[in-house]
Parts: sequence; C-alpha cells; structure tokens
Amino acid sequence: MFDLIATPLQAVIALATGYLLGSIPFGLLLTRAAGFGDVRSIGSGNIGATNVLRTGNKKLAALTLLLDALKGTAAVVLARYIAPDAALFAGLGAFLGHLYPAWLGFKGGKGVATYLGVLIALWWPGALIFAVFWLGTAFLTRISSLSALVAAVAVPASIFIAGHPKIGTLLVFMSLIVFIKHRPNIGRILSGTETRIGSKG
Repeated sequence: MFDLIATPLQAVIALATGYLLGSIPFGLLLTRAAGFGDVRSIGSGNIGATNVLRTGNKKLAALTLLLDALKGTAAVVLARYIAPDAALFAGLGAFLGHLYPAWLGFKGGKGVATYLGVLIALWWPGALIFAVFWLGTAFLTRISSLSALVAAVAVPASIFIAGHPKIGTLLVFMSLIVFIKHRPNIGRILSGTETRIGSKG
C-alpha cells in the first residue's frame, strides 16, 4: 500500500511535520481552559484522555481522545501531499511527538489515541480491529491500559495477515513503544492495583 522509499528531504519534512502536530498537548490545553488546572497534577500525571477522565469530565476526556487521534490522522493525510510514500514517516513523527513533546520537557502521553489516529489513516480496518479488542477487554476488565496493550498486539498481527508488511512493521515498532511506556501499568496489572476506568484515583 505504501512505499518507504522517499527522498531524505521528504522523509525529514514528513517526520518533522508529524512531530509538530503530534506534540500538541490537547489534554493539558483543554483541562486548563476548562478550569481544571494542570492535568499532570492528578491521577497518573499523564496528559492523555484516560487521565483527563479522572477530572470527572467525560466530555472533556472524549474531546481529548478525539483530538489526540485526529492529530495522528492529519499528519498522515498531510504527508501524502509531500509525497505519497511519506505517510509512514509522518505517522511515526506524530506518534513520537505525542510521547515526547519538546514543549513539555519530552514528557507526554502514552500514545494510544495517536496510535489509533495514525492507524485510521494508514489502514482503517486496523482501527476497527483495535476498537473491537480495546472495547472487549475494557468491558471485561475495566482497565484502560490492559485494553490498549491487548489491542496493540492484535493490530500488527492483523495487518501482516492482511498483506501490508510495511505498515505492519511500523505498527510493530509503535506497539513496542506502547508496551515500554506502559511498564508501570503492567506492573500494577500484575499486582492487581491498576486503576479502573472511571476512577478518580
């Protein structure tokens, strides 16, 4: 579907554009604008939708999730105007920008929503697969982090099965980073102390 062969300049432009879009900290900006202060001071200290939900404002959390996903989608779509084969670089840039935004000391979110947004633009059936596994696991466990980890395993496997190895390779790399960013969560899942969806703790 996509070719990784792009000129060095095209790759750099796509990666940088994706990074700039991905590094917009919507969770932080929205909670401040809504009068909740710095979302990093509550819950897990994360700027993502799950931690925004701990403010008790479901609409704000949903908007954060949507915008964090859309910045990944937008990065990929815009990159196609640079060069069709630059989309993978832009998607990676958006994902890394959300995880490591320069304006927040390279301390961002865990990337799940942006991962999903990139996936929507690269291969939309994968986003449906992600949603099925995430929702199914969340329904059974009410643990957002576990739901994301299960989906992050299912998605690359499905992409390879569908015959898109280049996208699959990118998603394997992104999934590995998702697991690395969730190491504290994995520890809490194993110990039975991970925070449940809807909890303000």
